[in-house]
Amino acid sequence: MELSIIIVNYNVRFFLEQCLHSVSKAIQGLEAEVWVVDNASSDGSLDYLTSLFPGVHFLPNKENTGYAKANNQALTHCRGQYILFLNPDTLVAEDCFRLCLDFIQTQPSPGAMGIRMLDGSGNFLPESKRAFPSPVSALYKLTGLSALFPSSAVFNHYSLGHLSQYQNHEVDVLAGAFMLLPKSVLDQVGGFDQRFFMYGEDIDLSYRVQKAGFQNYYFAGSAIIHFKGESTRKGSLNYVLLFYNAMRLFVQKNYSGGRAGVFAFFIQLAILIRGAFSMLNRLILAPLIQLLGPKQKLNPTRIAILAAEGQGHKAIEILNNTGLNNGNCLTYLPEEKQVLKNKADYQVILFCEGGGLNWKQIIELTADFADFEGEFWFHGSGSGSIIGSDSKETSGRAVVPNQ
Repeated sequence: MELSIIIVNYNVRFFLEQCLHSVSKAIQGLEAEVWVVDNASSDGSLDYLTSLFPGVHFLPNKENTGYAKANNQALTHCRGQYILFLNPDTLVAEDCFRLCLDFIQTQPSPGAMGIRMLDGSGNFLPESKRAFPSPVSALYKLTGLSALFPSSAVFNHYSLGHLSQYQNHEVDVLAGAFMLLPKSVLDQVGGFDQRFFMYGEDIDLSYRVQKAGFQNYYFAGSAIIHFKGESTRKGSLNYVLLFYNAMRLFVQKNYSGGRAGVFAFFIQLAILIRGAFSMLNRLILAPLIQLLGPKQKLNPTRIAILAAEGQGHKAIEILNNTGLNNGNCLTYLPEEKQVLKNKADYQVILFCEGGGLNWKQIIELTADFADFEGEFWFHGSGSGSIIGSDSKETSGRAVVPNQ
């Protein structure tokens, strides 16, 4: 067994459906297995998905055990020489796994590797490659200097803003959304620390891998889409507490002396500042915007369907059954790129995988169309849903018949 893929699901069944569709294409030609741990989802994930993906191993939990513990649970069953921790809100290219395995197998002391990640709008995600957190980087982030100078090796060192997203690099920290490691390395350093319920566990594992003498790599030879906002809204008070408490745990575990004290101060300050902004947004700004601002259209009608010839019929059927298709939907061949010229005329670009349009091309097209002001939606051939998520602040959209 060459590759074992572990996915932890919690109430994102339609995003997981599209993820598994892309994974099923990417494991073709590989000796691979897929494990899905369901953390007591209440959205019917297991009932919906088990019959659609009979080759996937599903492990149901009676309670939400957290991200780290659920991954470790599946890890005990894995037989692969390499382990991939993968988020359910991702889409992968058909050659992604093969390229990653070829890369990591040629490195002298491979520890873990991550990949170039794009969000649901086609923009690069800086958490694809990071340095270990430090008091100085925390200060620059709090003061906004990292955002003001995103390409600076000094002010944005945490996100390694000076390193090109299009080149391979040795880095410190990789994202748990896509983290590939040799099983032998995990046997030596252990899996995720289960004291981390959510967030921070990837930083801790990256740290232990490097401390054991292995090297972590950022791989730019392929790309995935990682939707944001499907777990915890990044602007919510709950996210602030989860994220910064995870940072506090990491500091307590791995740093000592005055450095730990300074870092703890900045973390506490960050909790207070971010918490205050979160409360201000929830209690005042959000209701005010909803009252005075223009109401967002919940049912876009100007939808451009980007599909290969003879494809896209299932997506149109889904749109028809949900009342979203009123005759304004058009199909374009990807070779013609006509939607690129006229994309301002549409609220949504719907990518339909299948035929002559595969996941790799779709991922590349989202980057090409990153200046599009509307939403990107995605539909895998043969799937029963359409998904999209263009903001880390809010949950994404799932378009499903009779939903």
